Amino acid sequence: MGLWDVDKIEYVGRQGEKEGLGFRYYDKDKVVAGKKMKDWLRFAVAWWHTFNQGLVDPFGDPTAQRPYYKYTNPMDQSLAKVDYAFELFTKLGVEFFCFHDRDLAPEGDTLRESNANLDKVVDRIEKNMKDTGVKLLWNTSSLFTNARFEAGAGTSPFADIYAYSAGQLKHSLEIGKRLGAENYVFWGGREGYESLWNTQMKREQDHMAQLFHMCVDYAKEIGFDAQFLIEPKPKEPTLHQYDYDAATTINFLRTYGLQDDFKLNLEGNHANLAMHTYQHEIRVAREAGFLGSLDANQGDKLVGWDMDEFPSDLYDATAVMWEVLAAGGIGPHGGLNFDAKPRRTSFLPEDLFKTHIVGMDTFAAGLLIADRMHKDGYIENLQEERYSSFDSGIGTSIEDGSASLASLEEYSIDKPQSELIAADRSDHLEVVKATINNYIVDTLSAV
Repeated sequence: MGLWDVDKIEYVGRQGEKEGLGFRYYDKDKVVAGKKMKDWLRFAVAWWHTFNQGLVDPFGDPTAQRPYYKYTNPMDQSLAKVDYAFELFTKLGVEFFCFHDRDLAPEGDTLRESNANLDKVVDRIEKNMKDTGVKLLWNTSSLFTNARFEAGAGTSPFADIYAYSAGQLKHSLEIGKRLGAENYVFWGGREGYESLWNTQMKREQDHMAQLFHMCVDYAKEIGFDAQFLIEPKPKEPTLHQYDYDAATTINFLRTYGLQDDFKLNLEGNHANLAMHTYQHEIRVAREAGFLGSLDANQGDKLVGWDMDEFPSDLYDATAVMWEVLAAGGIGPHGGLNFDAKPRRTSFLPEDLFKTHIVGMDTFAAGLLIADRMHKDGYIENLQEERYSSFDSGIGTSIEDGSASLASLEEYSIDKPQSELIAADRSDHLEVVKATINNYIVDTLSAV
């Protein structure tokens, strides 16, 4: 069986054993809307949650049982994880992975020592990539975990921390180029504030933008042509983070002249923390031309922090994949990275496989449902009819810019209320939601 006591995960269909290790909806080579399912979804495994997360919570010790824990030396364990990781990727049939630099190897006392440790592990990763064909969807730099980043990295009020962050980013970009990363992500875990009383907010954002420009310049210098991505999150660990949500981050990029170099990596749980739906964040990015990649997870409506649960909500997955189909794909180089971890009570090694199966099946089902909706044109027709008054008459003059306040007043001034609140203007929104429920049931019943 190899390093993991699990066989390769195969597609078994809906008639397969319900509790078994098999895909019921993810049929990777099935053609959906002109592309193979695997090419629409481009699943990736997150190194940090999958191999480093001990399943701690604020009130409890780690529960995870992992076969590589037998290696007690940190460097030996880091190297062993690489082999376990790539066997998990291939047994799941996942073609991509993602990591933070500090996920891979223990830090040294200096940046030079940390780089040397990291390079040893990257050597083994590079070999495994060549042997398996698994690719790097994106890498990033952990500028938030170590205590030195207690007040931020690119927004730190301390110049030596800012300088250290830049040096760490430089080597991280070099590794991205070496491993052929398709994207490079920036997540501002502590790029925000705890209190405005001691914060020069504009100065911090100026500094952060300057660091992004330095990264763009260095990537061009070394020929690293990955798509740069920013991952929004509103809060936690800080009280407020500057990349609050998709709209705020897009405004930041445009303000600082970074809009041509960056797109967004969006996460479901982060959307919820910003009091948005995942679909909302994707729609904002899609319509603004900033949709880059997606992190696949979900939160819990009863818990107010970043739960990073594996996605299992079919309705949410359908909404996400409807947006992805409307965009023609998840960005030019994006994918679905499972930024998710098993629950603390799902602590066995095989749970790493079971949880990924749940997530992959959920988004595969969402893709099938969304494809059927697009083929029927149900949502497109609904929206087109709702806004049809802008396709002729006074509506056309509004959209083409020829209308004025005076012309619109003349049009409206004697119009009776009975014409403004007409029976045919009801949205019948409950029926729309029921119809989407029917699409979910009918599509999956036909698989």
